[in-house]
Amino acid sequence: MCAMSTPTPLSKLPNFDPRQVPVTGIDAHLPPVPAEALTLPALRRRFQAPPPWQPELRQEPRFTDRVPAAAAVLVPLVDRPQGLSVLLTERSGNLSTHSGQVAFPGGKVDPEDADAVAAALREAEEEVDLSRRFVDVLGQLPVYVTGTQFIVTPVVAVVQPGFVLRPNPREVAHAFEVPLAWLMNPAHHRRHRLTWEGQAREWFSMPYVEPLSVVAGSGESLPGAAVERFIWGATAGMLRNFYRFLSA
Repeated sequence: MCAMSTPTPLSKLPNFDPRQVPVTGIDAHLPPVPAEALTLPALRRRFQAPPPWQPELRQEPRFTDRVPAAAAVLVPLVDRPQGLSVLLTERSGNLSTHSGQVAFPGGKVDPEDADAVAAALREAEEEVDLSRRFVDVLGQLPVYVTGTQFIVTPVVAVVQPGFVLRPNPREVAHAFEVPLAWLMNPAHHRRHRLTWEGQAREWFSMPYVEPLSVVAGSGESLPGAAVERFIWGATAGMLRNFYRFLSA
């Protein structure tokens, strides 16, 4: 009997661009998480006494024969006056894997890391210089297994303002924030499906248009061009699970 070959990773498909894959559905029929559930006190209560719930997404199709490895990401919720926002990064274009993609700060759990929390905090410091003194961990979401066989633990934390980010250019091209309320509204959750070599792939995307500003000669901040931050794949999958957790 011939062994079945592993599917080709999406990023290795010829001329693959997730933005160009047709949208098969938008979940506008699902309710957004209520504003009162997106406050810091409400989130603390939710993690301290979580309701019964199940993550919608657990594992992507396997794309490699490598041995599974533990990983962790930090889901940083920045406590802004206008509401919580999620800190995300755009990975550097010169990385060998997932280059240019939107991601949470994170990576493999190293032997010196005490646990997933320690790994997530360390990676956030290494990638964007987010000091731990601004970070208060709220809890964890269920693990998410990527197609590249990383068993990822999402560590959710609140981040107090006052930090100054210094992205590591070898790993991060840009860091930005997205309002948590926007991400927790399924009207922004798009479904995609692609079939390649008989293998069907499905994923979510959450394309966010980030408003930019320019500084005039007077020092006044003026509206500038906007840029799309295309959140998809594993990052969108973990955010979708976060939505299910908060809406349970």
